[in-house]
Amino acid sequence: MRLGAVIYSPQITIIWGIIADFFKENNFDLEPVFFKDYKMQVDALMEGEIDIAWNSPLAWLDANLRSGGKSLNGSMRDTDRDRQSFLVVKDDFKQISDLKGKKIGFGAIDSPQARLIPIYNLFKNGLEFEKDYKEVRFDVGVGLHGDHTGGETDAAKALMDGEIDVAWMLDFNYNRWIEDGTLENVKILYKTPNFDHCIFSSRVGLEKEKFDKFNEVLNLMDYNNPKHKEMMDMEGLKKWVGPRTSGFTQIIKANEYLNFLANFNK
Repeated sequence: MRLGAVIYSPQITIIWGIIADFFKENNFDLEPVFFKDYKMQVDALMEGEIDIAWNSPLAWLDANLRSGGKSLNGSMRDTDRDRQSFLVVKDDFKQISDLKGKKIGFGAIDSPQARLIPIYNLFKNGLEFEKDYKEVRFDVGVGLHGDHTGGETDAAKALMDGEIDVAWMLDFNYNRWIEDGTLENVKILYKTPNFDHCIFSSRVGLEKEKFDKFNEVLNLMDYNNPKHKEMMDMEGLKKWVGPRTSGFTQIIKANEYLNFLANFNK
């Protein structure tokens, strides 16, 4: 079985090498295939060049739309569930309506957590995109769907330097930057509702039994096993869990609001 993964950092090849070795030990031939961005990966999935893709939420949506909902949904990391994006401020803003006319910092153009879902939440709270505020975007790693945190990092630094009024960032990144001192004397003005992150998608026509077996073997990985722990620490999880798609509502709505994928994939 051929599995696609996007190389958003050098450690990705190590991670999937460990996983492939584990699958071999369990009599399952798994061949990782690496891509430079998610569009190339979803293209390959739709063409049947790979059987499974480790997809971002936006790539999951792309695959789901292009397949007419026929792409199967696979395992997720425990940490992919119930994430939030935070709107972080230094000044004494009280509510989102106070941001009218202000400079709002976002991550890369295709980041679900640092741009797309945030823009949808601003809209839901009364601020229209390209009308009621100035978008200041930090386009680092475009094509990686925000897996590269460089855009969020630059937005956080711009907030601290007073170049923007507020900045969006994933909850994990906010917590890390509070701990390491990247962010100081800030507060969270707004938290998005929970959403989910990465998930495995199948090519159209992959036998459900084969896909189920893939997920079954993957879910056998044990954080208490030192070999597995190395990979799981690098990939940011303690347990593989079953699929769900209820956590993708906000990225679906954001895509509809911005007509994003139709324009981005041109």
